[in-house]
Amino acid sequence: MAEQAQMASADEALAQTYKKQANWRDYLTLTKPNVVLLLLVTALVGMCLASPTWIAWQIMVPALIGIGLMSGSAAAVNHLVDRHIDARMARTLRRPLPSGALSPKRVLTFAATIGVVGFAVLAIWVNMLTAWLTFASLIGYAMVYTMYLKRATPQNIVIGGLAGAAPPLLGWTSVTNEIHPFAILLVMIVFTWTPPHFWALAVHRAKDYAKAEIPMLPVTHGVEFTKTCIFLYTILLGIICLLPYIVGMSGIVYLIGSSILSIWFLGYAWKLKFAPTKHTAFNMFKFSIWQLFALFALLLADHYLVSPVLPVG
Repeated sequence: MAEQAQMASADEALAQTYKKQANWRDYLTLTKPNVVLLLLVTALVGMCLASPTWIAWQIMVPALIGIGLMSGSAAAVNHLVDRHIDARMARTLRRPLPSGALSPKRVLTFAATIGVVGFAVLAIWVNMLTAWLTFASLIGYAMVYTMYLKRATPQNIVIGGLAGAAPPLLGWTSVTNEIHPFAILLVMIVFTWTPPHFWALAVHRAKDYAKAEIPMLPVTHGVEFTKTCIFLYTILLGIICLLPYIVGMSGIVYLIGSSILSIWFLGYAWKLKFAPTKHTAFNMFKFSIWQLFALFALLLADHYLVSPVLPVG
């Protein structure tokens, strides 16, 4: 009750500072555009790998718009639910809600609007399977992860990471209207990439998470234990990244490129565990973003330029 009273008091204090008309950049920030862009890249690659030819714009454009809007809706709900946590962390203090740029009501209305529009776009111009899978992903991230897992368990990012790993599957189903094992493999790559990616940031921001009383792994089990988990997950990611070549989904270009990226990423994990500097964790976090982008770019290049594969029905 005391915590709820404090939260209500904080909302009342911020209410005095809300702008009469928010800047469009405030609404854009709500959607976490950099994150959504990376998700859309993985969704686009999922579309392309589902077909031996380039995807018709009549499918590609509405699919990316629908997935992007619903991903942005989930991100806005995350902002809304986490506004009191964000106000206690240096990294998130200037977000639209804790800074007073937007009110919770406006954010909820915005999230609902773009979410409904995104679902409608997918349902009308793509297919219902993709629309419902994207909706399930939205619920998984905005509700299950943000409202429960994030506050309940240090394994929050592992379990909740499945929602963020869905876009390659969504891209695949946009083209084929079916769930294929190759699409599940793409999900596995993103799913396994998520813990070392996010835990590296958590190590860098461990004091912030402790201050906000979020049970991230470095807070509950210590930084050294988290570094060990990052190292082991990085090894697992390297193994899983070999699977597209092993199962015949991709060719030698992807194998060579992904192996270099995996070794590079493992080098960061090794340094973080055994010889860290002040910025090692954050540098690993930044590299992981480029690594995922490069992995999917390699899949795309290998598919079209070297060894196009027609998926088995």
